[in-house]
Amino acid sequence: MLKGRIMGLDIGDNTIGVAVSDLMGLTAQGITTIKRQSKKKDIEALKELIKEHKVDAIVSGLPKNMNGTLGPQSEKVVKFCELIESEIGIKVEYWDERLSTVSAEKILISGDVRRKNRKKVIDKLAAVLILQNYLDFKKI
Repeated sequence: MLKGRIMGLDIGDNTIGVAVSDLMGLTAQGITTIKRQSKKKDIEALKELIKEHKVDAIVSGLPKNMNGTLGPQSEKVVKFCELIESEIGIKVEYWDERLSTVSAEKILISGDVRRKNRKKVIDKLAAVLILQNYLDFKKI
């Protein structure tokens, strides 16, 4: 049984949206968006957040094609997650993230968030949706 929190990641080419669960694993909260600089700096930023939030497990969105196959973006995400596992020592689980960014955009638009402000929080919100869907599925 996990004692700490679960971290949810939305890994993109330019940013990494980050969310964490509460200690009971019921809800996901967005914590930040990491602006990608280099693999080494990205890993260091994640290490800090993992330590700060006492994270025991990680779930990453896996951007599948609409037909369920893995494309070039999925391969990039898997490679980065393998780096996380080897550098940080926490196994990464994958969650099908098809349409999570689209859902995040719709939520922000329905909340009347301006386009400029949406760009700042969309990846963090996508990470929240990925993690929340994962947590909800695990409760079943």
